Amino acid sequence: MAESVDFTVRQGDTFDHTVTWEIGPDVDNLTLVNLTGYTAAMQIRATYASTTTVAALTHSSGLTLGGAAGTIQIQLSAAATAALAARTYVYDLEVTSASGTVTGIIAGSFTVTPEVTR
Repeated sequence: MAESVDFTVRQGDTFDHTVTWEIGPDVDNLTLVNLTGYTAAMQIRATYASTTTVAALTHSSGLTLGGAAGTIQIQLSAAATAALAARTYVYDLEVTSASGTVTGIIAGSFTVTPEVTR
């Protein structure tokens, strides 16, 4: 799996998004990937070249793998998004099999829009 998915969240809002990992020869013949026993890690950075992360999630903190359903739930608290500057970041999310092999990567932009003030 090598996918590009872009996300947008407003500063101070909870971010909760679920992606489903499916594979197949074409979009009409996809099969869910069973993520039982897998782990995942996600890093959000200013740029892909940056070595400093602005947010890091793991399968036990912010990422929930849905086993046979093939889902990956990504969650950032309102406090975490409030701490991010309003701008576009980049992220990569790696999924690792039980044997320790990186089996998939999702990457893309993570845009934080300004908090709405009233």
